[in-house]
Amino acid sequence: MNKFKIFSLALVATASVAKAQDIKEAKKAIDAEQFQKAKSLLKSIIKAKPSDGEANFVLGNVYLNQAIVDSAKIYYANGLQASDKKNLNYIGLGQLDLDAKNAAAAQANFGLATKDMKRKDVEEFIYIGRAYINSTSPDYTNAIATLKRALLIEPQNATALLTIGDAYYGANNQNDAYKAYRDAFTADPTLLRAKMQLGVLLKGAKSYEEAIKAFNEVIALNANYGPVYRELAETYYKWGRNKTSTAKVNMQNAITNYEKYLSLTDYSLDSKMRHADFLILVKDYKTLETVANKMIAEDKVNPRIFRYLGYAAYENGNVDVAIKSIEDFMKVPSNKVIGRDYLYLGLSKIKKGTNAEGVVDQAAFDAGVADIKKAIELEPLVVEELADFGKALFGKKQYIQAASIFELGAGNAESKNYLDDLVYYGISVYYGNASKTAETRDAAALQKADATFDKVLTASPTYDEAYLYKGRVNSLLDKDDLIIKNYNEYLTKTTAKGAEELAKPATVKKVIESYNAIGAAYANTDKAKAIEYFNKTLALDPANSYAAQSVKALK
Repeated sequence: MNKFKIFSLALVATASVAKAQDIKEAKKAIDAEQFQKAKSLLKSIIKAKPSDGEANFVLGNVYLNQAIVDSAKIYYANGLQASDKKNLNYIGLGQLDLDAKNAAAAQANFGLATKDMKRKDVEEFIYIGRAYINSTSPDYTNAIATLKRALLIEPQNATALLTIGDAYYGANNQNDAYKAYRDAFTADPTLLRAKMQLGVLLKGAKSYEEAIKAFNEVIALNANYGPVYRELAETYYKWGRNKTSTAKVNMQNAITNYEKYLSLTDYSLDSKMRHADFLILVKDYKTLETVANKMIAEDKVNPRIFRYLGYAAYENGNVDVAIKSIEDFMKVPSNKVIGRDYLYLGLSKIKKGTNAEGVVDQAAFDAGVADIKKAIELEPLVVEELADFGKALFGKKQYIQAASIFELGAGNAESKNYLDDLVYYGISVYYGNASKTAETRDAAALQKADATFDKVLTASPTYDEAYLYKGRVNSLLDKDDLIIKNYNEYLTKTTAKGAEELAKPATVKKVIESYNAIGAAYANTDKAKAIEYFNKTLALDPANSYAAQSVKALK
């Protein structure tokens, strides 16, 4: 009998150790971003022991991390019915409250999670700190305060040090983040994420070569640690973006390392979606379209892939596929439509309405612009994506259409292209009307262009060409007083630059234009002044027929 009891206790102990090992393996898989493996392990634990509160909580966290909120709620609720560590599930519910911006409810749930803690317990504080960090509305101040409570109890707790490092990093406190990550790795040299985060700090500081060295040190310790290859990929990508001379090589390095990352995580739907996200980042639209089509062929597919197929199809010139894919994505009520969706839909409609000769169907163009305006309503800085498109239209002398695009960017002073968009809008309107008869010119657009050049001068007071264009625009509007005023302003600003500037052939041409325009504006009201300016032209260009004929006519 006694022997049986001892044997039974041994079985219980063995089962407990096995469970602990499984939880540990699941957490290790989560850290390695092998989420399918982690979910499988955690579900096995719960199946074997439904009363395991910790396994339910950790599984709920995996689902919440993947934004599968309903599943997260189910496992937190199940965990609350458990007998083992059920209190942890209040922390999961607390993070959901934080996501809903209900801080009071979150505090109440965190209170329930900690009310029965023993004096030396720290796990709850660490998980609460992580909840503050991982929330869609992060609260780094409360995260740091909570994690400091854990570190008061266990100053060398590596997980607490790693987590407070993440909180400092989120709060842009790079120095304390560095110290926390360094101390975490010192406390537990197997905690590779802490060492990896030291490289992440270097990447954030744009010390790309140093960051790569740091990541390679992690690889030297464990070449199968997947997340470090993702960080390497992002570092090569940012290095390529910031130093164009390295772009080609570094973008390829980015793709190679991201593929290595995928090979070491899991080829789940979630990882494939992360792959699609990265392909958009590095603008590898050919591969993205192939990947998206393969995913759509599967039985289960994240509807977001239709968005990505739409983006890729547009970039690859398949506008019909682009329009259908984006509209298919948008028509699903549960899908959150973002500004970029409308941007690509609008650009696709415009491209579809443009024939091989570059002739634009104005109705299609207007429909596309309407969608782009919806994009800007949702994401104002999406206007930064439009500059190249507008310049392509301008280059094809589709000035009216170009003006419609540049006008969108010219309305947002926060855009990095604001000044360029202002200038291009104004000159597009000018050239779009310059060849028209007086009766067919768009006077309202020309007046708006004139006002836009005033904004140019506010943003860049030394951009003297703005006065030249204001003179040209007012010439189309037949406003003699403003023609004289603005061309004279251009002449004053240019003359102030000195003889070297005035001797440049391009400048001479613009000065002659100014003299002739002012002379023509004075012709109806002050013949002497008109002759004076035409004679200034002839002093620079004796063969100028317009000035010579004008002087002859005025005499």
